[in-house]
Amino acid sequence: MSTSDTLQAMHAYADEFVALRHDIHQHPELSFKEQRTSDLVAERLQSWGYQVERGLGGTGLVGQLKRGSGQRRLGLRADMDALPIVEQTGLAYASRHQGVMHACGHDGHTSMLLCAAKALAESGRFSGTLNLIFQPAEEYGTADSGAVRMMNDGLFTKYPCDAIFGIHNMPGWPQGHLIFHTGAMMASSDKVVITITGRGGHGAMPHKAVDPVVAAASLVMALQTVVARNVDPMGMGVVTVGVLQAGRANNVIPETAHLELSVRSLDPKVRNLLQERITELVHAQAKSFGCTAQIDYQRGYAVLINTEKETEFARQVGLELLGASQVVPQGAALGGSEDFAFMLEHCPGSYLLIGNGDGAGDCMVHNPGFDFKDGNVVIGAAYWKLLAERFLV
Repeated sequence: MSTSDTLQAMHAYADEFVALRHDIHQHPELSFKEQRTSDLVAERLQSWGYQVERGLGGTGLVGQLKRGSGQRRLGLRADMDALPIVEQTGLAYASRHQGVMHACGHDGHTSMLLCAAKALAESGRFSGTLNLIFQPAEEYGTADSGAVRMMNDGLFTKYPCDAIFGIHNMPGWPQGHLIFHTGAMMASSDKVVITITGRGGHGAMPHKAVDPVVAAASLVMALQTVVARNVDPMGMGVVTVGVLQAGRANNVIPETAHLELSVRSLDPKVRNLLQERITELVHAQAKSFGCTAQIDYQRGYAVLINTEKETEFARQVGLELLGASQVVPQGAALGGSEDFAFMLEHCPGSYLLIGNGDGAGDCMVHNPGFDFKDGNVVIGAAYWKLLAERFLV
């Protein structure tokens, strides 16, 4: 079957799996609560002849299909969880769960991989082991996310992979285009919680108090120098103060000030430097104003680093399927984060993007008006099928 035939043949599955995506979209489930989605995925995989193991990472599962005598082992991963957002799309298939929404397109990711799973079971030409990984809790945001819990439950011990691949939709690119990136593609994401403690007092007598608000205000400005003066200008670092809370009355100097930071980078060495300098600055700034500081530095997702060989392979599959006009061979790195990074620390592989539209009405992910493009179900599934057939030879 030619590559054009692969894409054309996948259209026969379009109605079934677009309807499936709409069903999943109507029934979104938050991280580690994806029971209905997991049931749906498992039932279909089993009906197509996959060996299914459930309970990895809680609601995660793996569907395995072996064929022929090939020794290569491939992992394909899709995420399943939704976000705590009130949907405002007005779609006929909008969320039925108030305050929960598939605002990141995981309904589409799951449907793409299921569509490919059925096509591979029915007509896939490959020899080897195919491991389809349906992961919970990508949106969890901490180092105890769905990917980590699945690995802690033996994901790569039970289902070793020679390479692993994942896809995420991305608004801002033409719908259906494939975007690749060799090397560091997505940033690490750390959360820093800071409490500055002074001595409360009357606003009219500041000399009898130790004001943590002034220390906090100075710290906000000092933190900006970390990226400006400590990080290599050719590198990337972000230090965002997203929370600054202190006091409740205008004539009262409070006892404490509370700050929360989002810290990101595209280089593990820069990530370590940011932690070192932020920690030093927090204590030094607090001390210079006569205050003390407590800092809780919470490491989140790692830098997502695509390996060169596997990314070039994935890129060539994209070119074979769609042609150069619909492939971006080296797109820009992203400041967002993704727990697929943890899987790539244990197994070579690559994470790629599929464009979700670049028109005026195509809003970004994590927006209450977001919706995954139905046309990407077929394109993404055709890509997965061709990649599996090219890898497992």
